[in-house]
Formats: sequence, C-alpha cells, structure tokens
Amino acid sequence: MLDGWRELVGESRAGDAVGAELVARWSQPHRRYHDLDHLRAVLRAVDLIEEWAGDPVTVRLAAWFHDAVYDGRPGWDEERSAQLAQARLPRCGVPAGRVAQVARLVRLTAAHDTLAEGDRDGAVLCDADLAVLGADGYAGYAARIRQEYAHVPDELFRRGRAGVLRRLLAAPRLYRTPPARELWEARARRAMSAELAALER
Repeated sequence: MLDGWRELVGESRAGDAVGAELVARWSQPHRRYHDLDHLRAVLRAVDLIEEWAGDPVTVRLAAWFHDAVYDGRPGWDEERSAQLAQARLPRCGVPAGRVAQVARLVRLTAAHDTLAEGDRDGAVLCDADLAVLGADGYAGYAARIRQEYAHVPDELFRRGRAGVLRRLLAAPRLYRTPPARELWEARARRAMSAELAALER
C-alpha cells in the first residue's frame, strides 16, 4: 500500500510518516465501508479512467486524503480531510499549488453534484469515488454503509438513504467522464434503483 504512496511523494522520512498516518486513519475500527478497501478501490478506479485527468498525481493524492478523516458527518468529514491534506502534504515536499488543488478536490467529494463543467481532475476523482455503485458487490457495499450508521434508527436511515439514492438517480449522468459512464453507469442505475425499491417497500 505504501509503495503507491511513495510513488506520489517520493521516499523521505516525513513522507513515510504521513503515509503511515493515512493508513492508520483508513484502518480505524469504526469504519465499515470507508476503510482501506475503499481507498484501494478508488485508486484502482482512478487507474481505469486516469487518461481523462489533467494531473493524475494530484487526483491520486486527493484519493488518499478524501476520507482520511471519517466520523460519519457529511461535509464536516471532507472539510477536515482537506485541512489534513493542507497540513501534511507540505511536509512531504509537495508544492503549494498542488496542495491547494488536492484540498479543493477533497472538498468536492462532499457533494459530487457541485462539480463544475470542464473540471477534469474533479470528474476523475468523483467518478472513482462513485465507481462502487457500478461494481460487483453492491449489496455488500450497501450493507457496510448501514453498519457505519448503526447508531441511526432504521426508519430514519431508510428515509435518509432513500433521499440520497433519489438525488443521485435524478441526475442526468452519474458519472462525468466518458470511460466511467461506459464502465459503470448502467449497472449503477440498476443497483441503486433496486436498493431504493427495497427501502420503499
């Protein structure tokens, strides 16, 4: 895992320390979906659609940080993760301009529908983050999301989750990049529609 991190920031004591911290954060025991498996899946998805990115290194750094802080508080988690990137990446020798772009991309993952047209790096990161919706094992993903919100009563969770699914399904396109749409769009819509129907029964 850390080999991929070193490819992005180089080999240094400071870089290795930040990489180890990130792995520890992604391995926290309260995580059921937003864990190291999710990080690996997002990085693999970036590999599949990276030709669409303007700066694949920045996108991959943002993937490493996008859920580095995770307390189950939408918006707050992404903001704290962006702040973590701003605090840690300079220690690794990452230039200030790239640090700012990483933080911007991390903040985008709080609400993928705020992505501006023409933001190729943002499109790749957001599409990679949502790749799970069109991947094998959707039912397992949905079950792990429920586990992360085990503290929420069933009825409240059903209403909230159904609202998220309706909002995503209402978008004309789930994915912004052509390769992601070809890979995942149709399957994701089928899987989400099936989950929404089950929640509404």
